[in-house]
Amino acid sequence: MAAHTTGAVVVTGASTGIGRATALYLDKAGYQVFAGVRKQSDADALKRDASEKLTPLTLDVTEARSIEAAEQRVRGEVGKDGLAGLVNNAGVGFGGPTEYIPLDDYRRSFEVNYFGQIAVTQAFLPLLRLARGTIVNIASIGGRIASPFMSPYNGSKFALEALSHSLRHELKPWGIEVVAVEPGSIATPIWDKAGETATGTVAAMPAEGRRLYGAQLERFREMLRETAKAGIPPEKVAKVIHKAISSDRPKPRYLVGIDAKIAAGLHGVLSDRLFDRMLARRTKLPQDAPPGR
Repeated sequence: MAAHTTGAVVVTGASTGIGRATALYLDKAGYQVFAGVRKQSDADALKRDASEKLTPLTLDVTEARSIEAAEQRVRGEVGKDGLAGLVNNAGVGFGGPTEYIPLDDYRRSFEVNYFGQIAVTQAFLPLLRLARGTIVNIASIGGRIASPFMSPYNGSKFALEALSHSLRHELKPWGIEVVAVEPGSIATPIWDKAGETATGTVAAMPAEGRRLYGAQLERFREMLRETAKAGIPPEKVAKVIHKAISSDRPKPRYLVGIDAKIAAGLHGVLSDRLFDRMLARRTKLPQDAPPGR
């Protein structure tokens, strides 16, 4: 397989967090970066911090016309050189009790975190084939191990893991590598947004829902705040993404962060029941049902 130490790379979800850090890291490493953003203000912010080679792309991964326009723009720039890499990073997080999360929140989570990644990959695969490029899907330790009150997010990331596995086999004849990067706790705005979403879900719940889940949800919101504070910098994920794209034999999966590596290791050796008990102790979620019927 070709190791791409230079070339063109598309990064989705580059407005904040892992996507922004990756776009800037790859730009500094000498790649021609096309950074997908949804707002002009985010494009302007990227341009201020990047070299002249970085090109912001207006890209909504849930809109077919937006994806088509972005692909045409990139094709016009790179021509027959194709793409050295595609980083599927765009993502959202929804949380709350499965019993009360609106189905539209589940649909939105999958539209962005799963179907959007498929649509972007389908659009850019011809350019990746030209350069025998690498596809990097930003999954999560949450794509291996599901957490309480995160079922929309976890479900979409489990699906993205499966997609990565299938694509890795399908694209092997063309020398296209497919890599899943699985971060643990990363200091990005997604956790603040997830907390806001969970707060909105709670506000919309009936009184019975708040009675049933109130104590657990209060602890859940605390967990999200703790995750945001304890997370490692997104630049550490960007470094791993660069390693995957520049390697002639990247790993199928990269765990990023001590917490992700420990959790994956324990999950691989402990029984489900024992791992569940360990997770319950770690999360400190109330285990008793509330009083009343």
